[in-house]
Amino acid sequence: MNSLEQKFLNDLDDKLWKAADKLRSSLDAANYKHIVLGLIFLKYVSDAFDERQSELKDLFAQADDHNIYYMPRDQYDTEEEYQQAIADELEIIDYYQEKNVFWVPKAARWTTLQNIAALAIGSIIWQDEHGQDVKLRSISWLVDNAFDEIEKANPKLKGILNRIGQYQLDNDKLLDLINTFSDTSFTKPEYNGEKLSLHSKDILGHVYEYFLGQFALAEGKQGGQYYTPKSIVTLIVEMLQPYKGRVYDPAMGSGGFFVSSEKFIEQHAQEKHYKASEQKKHISIYGQESNPTTWKLAAMNMAIRGIDFNFGKKNADTFLDDQHPDLRADFVMANPPFNIKDWWHASLESDVRWKYGTPPQGNANFAWMQHMLHHLSPTGSMALLLANGSMSSNTNNEGEIRKNLIEADLVECIVALPGQLFTNTQIPACIWFLTKDKKNGLSLDKKKANREGKTLFIDARNLGYMKDRVLRDFTDADIAKITDALHAWQQGENFEGEAYQDEKGFCFSAELKDIQKHDYVLTPGRYVGAVEQEEDGEPFAEKMARLTGQLKQQFAESAVLESEIKKNLKGLGYEF
Repeated sequence: MNSLEQKFLNDLDDKLWKAADKLRSSLDAANYKHIVLGLIFLKYVSDAFDERQSELKDLFAQADDHNIYYMPRDQYDTEEEYQQAIADELEIIDYYQEKNVFWVPKAARWTTLQNIAALAIGSIIWQDEHGQDVKLRSISWLVDNAFDEIEKANPKLKGILNRIGQYQLDNDKLLDLINTFSDTSFTKPEYNGEKLSLHSKDILGHVYEYFLGQFALAEGKQGGQYYTPKSIVTLIVEMLQPYKGRVYDPAMGSGGFFVSSEKFIEQHAQEKHYKASEQKKHISIYGQESNPTTWKLAAMNMAIRGIDFNFGKKNADTFLDDQHPDLRADFVMANPPFNIKDWWHASLESDVRWKYGTPPQGNANFAWMQHMLHHLSPTGSMALLLANGSMSSNTNNEGEIRKNLIEADLVECIVALPGQLFTNTQIPACIWFLTKDKKNGLSLDKKKANREGKTLFIDARNLGYMKDRVLRDFTDADIAKITDALHAWQQGENFEGEAYQDEKGFCFSAELKDIQKHDYVLTPGRYVGAVEQEEDGEPFAEKMARLTGQLKQQFAESAVLESEIKKNLKGLGYEF
């Protein structure tokens, strides 16, 4: 992405966010995100529909033997008949579906929405199928009606568009938001008079991701339940490399891991000179989410990007109502809420998932881990974000479960993360990477070496930078450093052909006996050691003599200063 395109996106972010942020006085972020993201979705599908209509008009007019869309003018008696025929043809749904463009009924198109929203409440806006006048009840009702029409026409969107009438937003504020969004376009963007090469899905995806991050910041602790920082998601996806197979997230939130997986596939296809669209056919997306509005948010996130997905029949509790009981995934990724206390139910007592020990009823960390392992294929790999306590806790059977996982040789890599990465918690976190095939005996990926009996520890606590007063973030270089270490260890060498080497203070390849020596505690700092300090070249005896002389001189100067202060105080009539 060039600098001009980045400036365009930054300006668009700023403009749309300022408009959305005006709703703060009426609603909290947990609610107004659904209004804003719903309108963004509505604007996008309408823009994409209009773009396809424009393409069709051009195709209808192009006289070409190979153009199956061409509509000859001389087949119609009058210009009016010809224009009416084109208008009728433009309303054929197949023309849009063949290009994976959502069909937008007339009542849901943005121009209709904008024009009707400007009318007075109570105005007659159309007639229903019974010939009865339909009056404008409210702007919220108008938007919800548009959602209804779009869902009816597009089965893929059935039940995933969150209605906004329930939030009882003022008509004037919603109208202001519609008018602001009307000044933007997701198709054929220009910046300072120069046309940009950005595609509509690129723009929409960027805006959607930006808004999710902003809403997470605005909501604080609650917001983090559906949003994982982009850099952490990118790090995990880059380390796992899920470019083919079944990908599963049992605590998917808004679907960030799936979006990053799509971006990784596109990058992988580009590097390998594949067609990204063909490569994506080799990926199947599965997810689960308990929160109903977040479940819809994730589904909408996939729909706007054209990603096929299976999120189960409904939102549901992952432990109590597994929506994918028979799934065995090639890649599993998740960032579940840390240290959940109220997850247990009596029906889980002898669950088949607790192969390595029953998780404590007061903490779901190892329940998440074993649920993911249960759904992992024999050659699969997984990554799980957890609180740091998971690496060392010995309370309530956690230490025994961790020991059993290690003895079963499932733990491939542990990454300790720096603090202040998350909007919703200050709890220090780590990433667990597990695999069922360290030998690489069954995997089709022969790039990986036999890592049987070994575990890689990475201490990334000193990486990253403070992006503002409260949040830390990773740079691309930080992500590359961590990723290269894992891949070099897995493959015997990194992407530049250099052999893996332990690095003091950063990474260490441990054997089972090393972990046993530390009582099965997996904190990377215990294994990687401290960074060696450079010698300054000055002999110890000489350095001590020099520093002692400096200290003696400073004491003498201090005594002179103290004497002068006492003298001055005595001159003022004060004894010290």
